[in-house]
Amino acid sequence: MAAEHPGPVTSADVDTAVHLLVDTASTALDADWDAPAGALDWSCWETCEHLADSLFYYAAQLSPRVPPADAPVPMGWAKRRPGGPENLIFADREAGPAGVLRVVEVCGALLVAMVDTRPPSTRAHHVFGQSDPEGFAAMGIVETLVHAQDVFDGLGLDWEPPAAVCARTLARLFPNTPPDTDPWQALLWVTGRTELPGRPRLTDWRWYGTPHKSTVD
Repeated sequence: MAAEHPGPVTSADVDTAVHLLVDTASTALDADWDAPAGALDWSCWETCEHLADSLFYYAAQLSPRVPPADAPVPMGWAKRRPGGPENLIFADREAGPAGVLRVVEVCGALLVAMVDTRPPSTRAHHVFGQSDPEGFAAMGIVETLVHAQDVFDGLGLDWEPPAAVCARTLARLFPNTPPDTDPWQALLWVTGRTELPGRPRLTDWRWYGTPHKSTVD
């Protein structure tokens, strides 16, 4: 018997993921935010900026009256240092860790608003194929949860996101998720951040954001 589908990804799931990251990270405002974020080459601060940038970018793709189908919204990215993330969004360093978390929260809210207000039939460009509002919501959740893990590794924080949010995100973006696996551990595995019993850590991975089936208003 096939496992019961966990249901669609929603804007509320995005909101949950973003606020969980912000609330957890806010307990470590005095930590070293220039420490490496997990195994990344970026600092905890830079990783939060990258996350904010990703959330904003996904919201931007959905926002035009006629979203771009074959190319992204033409915005210019820049790096603040060689090897750092290429972003549209940066936080004011003088605002400290609380400031960069506020930027993450704001960009998350923009994605929540776009997912809430765009019809399911909306399609917008992504490098892995056109996606719909649910797909962009799921992409935002992956970015939020896995980069939260990166940041929390660097800050020395323990946490675990809701299994239901992870399960819905996996069902939407990762059709080849190993069955009967804890959803959070499975999400870390499909994004190349851990190994599973009998399954080595992935060195190459991607998600599948194209809609599973045609949707109408």
